[in-house]
Amino acid sequence: MKPRLFFVCFIMASGALFLNTAIAQPPALPTEIHCKHFIHGYPLGAPDSNDLIIRDLYALSSNDQTKLADWVCYRLTCHETASLLDLERKWRSDPWLDAAETLEATPKATEDYKDAYRDKGYDRGHQAPLASFKGSRYASQVNFYSNITPQKSDLNQGPWMRLESKVRQLVKKYEEVWVMTGPLYERPMPALPKADEPHKVPSGYWKIVVVQESGGIHVGAFIMDQNTPRSSDVINHLVKIEEVENRSGLDFLWELPDSEENSIEGTTFEAWVREWAG
Repeated sequence: MKPRLFFVCFIMASGALFLNTAIAQPPALPTEIHCKHFIHGYPLGAPDSNDLIIRDLYALSSNDQTKLADWVCYRLTCHETASLLDLERKWRSDPWLDAAETLEATPKATEDYKDAYRDKGYDRGHQAPLASFKGSRYASQVNFYSNITPQKSDLNQGPWMRLESKVRQLVKKYEEVWVMTGPLYERPMPALPKADEPHKVPSGYWKIVVVQESGGIHVGAFIMDQNTPRSSDVINHLVKIEEVENRSGLDFLWELPDSEENSIEGTTFEAWVREWAG
């Protein structure tokens, strides 16, 4: 190539590169979704194909592939937790989801959790727990299968249930508590024996408890494996939020300034958590 032609080509290429750089747009900001169940932002990182469901008692992101929620968020006050309503576990298919997007409770003869406990030891585990909404007339919403996951009985009726109970006690002190919870998929697990569509059973679960008061934000983050013994102490499963993020692929509290977010997510708040969960 002649030197003059090479120079012209170089200038044109450089100009095109400069133009592309000049008109490049910054990364899109997360969608702002204003909901009482979110504290400093909803969990980021779920697939775009997920269904976002917002109800009176909770919000969740339902995954079409796993047929379970990637996360469930809910806000608790004394109104929800303090009452003696008779709570019925009447399982229902989620009417807002297509049959191919979720596990189903009907028809009963062929429902997807049929024989799950007998054959695999799985309970129908609430993510937003029924017992935490005994004061709400909308409590039956938590029985939709979009809010249910297969949990081993020892976990569901042991440390996981005790953690949920301790959170309800926390509401009595602070009057307002936010909870984020969801599954982990870190190893293959036995499928539900009677489910007639592809799905994925979690290998463990995470839960993040957030309290905000005039003195600042307190958090407690927990991870429990599916095979956690029934007698295991809740405090033994305390972790930093950053560990939950690394293992779940989600991002929490992203509406906070970066320095504050990083400080909170890198701290266990163990002394505070021991006050109510120890």
